[in-house]
Amino acid sequence: MLSAAAGSEVGNRYRANFDAFSLSSDPLLAVVADGMGDGPGSAMAGRTAVDLVVERARGRREGLVEAVAEAHRLVFDFGRDNGVLAGCTVTALAECPDGFWLAQIGDSRLYRWRGGLLELLTTDHTMAWLGAVHGWYPFDSAEARAARYHLTRFVGHFEAPEPDLLRVGVRSGDVLLLCTDGVAEQVPYRRLAEVLGSGAPPEDAVRALLDDAEAAGGRDNATAIVVRSA
Repeated sequence: MLSAAAGSEVGNRYRANFDAFSLSSDPLLAVVADGMGDGPGSAMAGRTAVDLVVERARGRREGLVEAVAEAHRLVFDFGRDNGVLAGCTVTALAECPDGFWLAQIGDSRLYRWRGGLLELLTTDHTMAWLGAVHGWYPFDSAEARAARYHLTRFVGHFEAPEPDLLRVGVRSGDVLLLCTDGVAEQVPYRRLAEVLGSGAPPEDAVRALLDDAEAAGGRDNATAIVVRSA
């Protein structure tokens, strides 16, 4: 049995919330998107990508890939036709007949708490991630901070890159967190582990994480979905 909750906050940097999300159950479909920038292309990209995942991916692994492909086309066309930056990240988890499947593009994330260990199951598609893996610069350097804004894959990219597609094992007692970088970049790993491992109901865990992001400065829109497997 699964229980889940979602929430989102504007924070203090932007005039509006350019994150988008959707959560439904039976079967579970959870998706978060983070628009690039704070213009009309950001708002259009996030909402379009989420709506397409909801339309195409309920109970269908193939629908995750189809949704991202269609979102690429619509978002790229919008940016080109209107002369604006248009793009977003997407992290989507769908319960399918053969298990739970994740589609990932960009730097929103999926974490899993299991047996006292919090693991990051996704890879950030950023130059900062590549730099950290290959030792190009110190993690807390100015170069690393700038590289976090350099996405190597996102919805709306002119080359329409494929999302990562991953089968996610879910056991009784697992807690999953889908979140945008407004949570991941502001709430430290140890605090994420503390909240997800506390046994709190999903709605309380979401509220705690969003409050922590705000307390850390609220430098970005912040969105979280917490799923608990009983």
